[in-house]
Amino acid sequence: MAGLIVVTGGSRGIGAAVVRRVAREGNRVVIGYRTAREQAEALAREVGGVAVRAEVSEEADVEELFDTAAELGRVTGVVINAGITSPVGPLAQLRTEDLRRVLEVNVVGALLCARRAARDLREGGSIVSLSSVAATLGAPGEYVHYAASKAAVEAMTVGLAKELGPRGIRVNAVAAGTVRTGIHELSGVPDRPDRVAPLIPLGRPGEPEEIAEAVAWLLGDGASFTTGAVLKVSGGL
Repeated sequence: MAGLIVVTGGSRGIGAAVVRRVAREGNRVVIGYRTAREQAEALAREVGGVAVRAEVSEEADVEELFDTAAELGRVTGVVINAGITSPVGPLAQLRTEDLRRVLEVNVVGALLCARRAARDLREGGSIVSLSSVAATLGAPGEYVHYAASKAAVEAMTVGLAKELGPRGIRVNAVAAGTVRTGIHELSGVPDRPDRVAPLIPLGRPGEPEEIAEAVAWLLGDGASFTTGAVLKVSGGL
């Protein structure tokens, strides 16, 4: 059954792929974005959705995002996708401001979105967060802080699933492997997907659309008995 889905960080990469995927099923979509206004608004026109600027680490922005969605109807699904990393390197060499920023967006932002989703969703609702296999692999020498932030997302997923299960609300996560998105340019290693490909059992990086398929499944009725799960979509890592 079609519904109303909120997707944070939905203007590009995995988020944009999720928006297109759920829109194909007839869902209305509210797209949260931080800086990519033109891309978000173009995507909103493409899928007949609404784009809302939202810095997820700011409570007021999260509230505005969900308030806008509520004006369109009852929210049935939330995809907590907004996340960042920083220039890669050993933890000992990373700047404190980068550590704080990654945790503010990836952890505090996820918690703020999950809290509002827990307030708004009703029986049959679904929350899907985007994690990373880095949460279990640790990402040594590259981004231990990012891995730690995604481990927090997975802990939130397990706990919130138990908390909201009695209300008939499901909470799951997708732990993505290395995927071809712009996040690698932001981390200063734009060729990382190809560089790490030999380490992936399937021999290649993933595409955003492949992650979106898993997210759509977890949101939908086909996963009606699935909650508290962290689904790895990582090519075998």
